[in-house]
Amino acid sequence: MISGVVNDHLEAVVELPVSGPTGRVLEVEAVVDTGFNGFLTLPPTVVADMRLPKSGTSKSILADGTEEVSNTHDAAVIWEGQVMCIEVDASGPVPLLGMELLEGHNLNIDVHPGGSIRINSAQAA
Repeated sequence: MISGVVNDHLEAVVELPVSGPTGRVLEVEAVVDTGFNGFLTLPPTVVADMRLPKSGTSKSILADGTEEVSNTHDAAVIWEGQVMCIEVDASGPVPLLGMELLEGHNLNIDVHPGGSIRINSAQAA
């Protein structure tokens, strides 16, 4: 199970260990974003600092309808105790955890400041 907490802004926040080719592991506080269908976004400065290798580009339509093109990079996260290689979008000021990382899981959020977040494998539920 992966757990997190709802912050004072009613954002569902989960800590994820993220690593790149240098082996450095960064604990990232990512906001769960069910409107984002990718794996994870990281701010471009974090991507550069971690020296994540570029893998391509992606096109997104933001909530306000604008279109954004961002670079994608290869990274690894520890997900349910296992190393998982994922694609990270270098975008925005706040890390976002998207639906592709949540695929095959149940997401439970107690929506109030300090509420708990539980992400369980759908097979375990």
